[in-house]
Amino acid sequence: MVKKILTPFQKFVNIESFSGMLLFGATVIALFLANSPFNEQFQAIWNYRIGVGTSDFQLVKPLLHWINDLLMSVFFFLIGLEIKRELLIGELNSLKKATLPLFAAIGGMLFPVIIFLTLNNNPDTTRAWGVPMATDIAFSLAILTLLGNRVPIGLKVFLIAFAIVDDLGAVLVIAIFYSTSIKWGLILIAIGMLIILFILSYRSFYSKYLTLGVGAVVWLLFYKAGIHPTIAGVLVAFTVPIRQRINLETYIDKLCEIVANVQNAKDPKTPLLSEKQIEEVDNLEDWTEKVQSPLQHLEHKLHNWVAYLVMPVFALSNAGVVISGDAHMDLNLAGVIGIGLLLGKLVGITSLSWIGVKTGLAVLPKDVNFKQIIGTGLLAGVGFTMSIFVANLAFKESPGLLDSAKMGVLAGSLVAGISGYLVLRFNSKKKEEEEASAGFQE
Repeated sequence: MVKKILTPFQKFVNIESFSGMLLFGATVIALFLANSPFNEQFQAIWNYRIGVGTSDFQLVKPLLHWINDLLMSVFFFLIGLEIKRELLIGELNSLKKATLPLFAAIGGMLFPVIIFLTLNNNPDTTRAWGVPMATDIAFSLAILTLLGNRVPIGLKVFLIAFAIVDDLGAVLVIAIFYSTSIKWGLILIAIGMLIILFILSYRSFYSKYLTLGVGAVVWLLFYKAGIHPTIAGVLVAFTVPIRQRINLETYIDKLCEIVANVQNAKDPKTPLLSEKQIEEVDNLEDWTEKVQSPLQHLEHKLHNWVAYLVMPVFALSNAGVVISGDAHMDLNLAGVIGIGLLLGKLVGITSLSWIGVKTGLAVLPKDVNFKQIIGTGLLAGVGFTMSIFVANLAFKESPGLLDSAKMGVLAGSLVAGISGYLVLRFNSKKKEEEEASAGFQE
């Protein structure tokens, strides 16, 4: 039973970990090309304008904007699915489970903002206060994976849980503070369409084609209304039902019945399926679709695409910061963002987790100590994907400040990742060492 529960979780961790390695590789390539003789051609790729347009309607944007606005909507859609799952049946579905990750996430969001606003002395860069708020779960889990079985499973669950709350906070910040010139008429139309999807979901009606079609219209309405369109991905994800149309026991009974029918309908004269067998195979597909949770099915299908395509492409197109030549770099902005990620996450997550445990409102996961919480607090300073995304929103009209913000994210994330690894490395024992030590003491 324990193996059945842990296997999907471990698969999720493995996907996120490998995704972190791909992100790292894409970042290195982007930095190399941006600071090489090929920089002009490299930037020209992302600035190439594509789209559709008529005399009355224009939707033509640089490739970089399509990646950040449309491709990343798939990433945000997956985040929405993960948040809904965790709230309903996962690590955030009860107060007892959610308390420690919630404390950690609140501290991890508030303290970076406080540090940024305290240290930043340039009014022109204040808009970047949201950049150091978010944790990159792929990079963080990739680093944890390097530690192997030195890291207890409870620590990984803790990291994933507070990172998901962190993502929810980042989504709200983007929706509220990084959207401008809002056209409320279009927003009301989009909300009306989302309400229809919610009602249909509540009445147990779900069609992936309808969801895709309505999602595309809502995305366009958000884009035209001034709300960042990626938020549409999260909201549409919340309309996807999590419940199955039939339970597992019914499916198993039907499966056994279909297997028996297929065996009985075998025609010994031909290696091909008989008409009855084809009919039973069709029945199997129908019953399989009914037993699958739409949310779980979509999450499973999208996870690899997001991990192995969407996020690496985002990194490749956004991490190319020019750090040589005549590039103007705002070192104060870069430094404040880096410090916000490193110290803000560390102090916020560690202090509020400590307060939660000491007041009895939260408990540490099994086999996890506070030194490991400190190490995880450092790892949470690896911001990357969401941090660079917010930086794009904050400085979309200021390329110099955008590069400075990205440099701060990269530097802060690098130091946080190395520091977190070292703290966890020297404060965690391998499982075999703990078992040997326990045996010796006996």
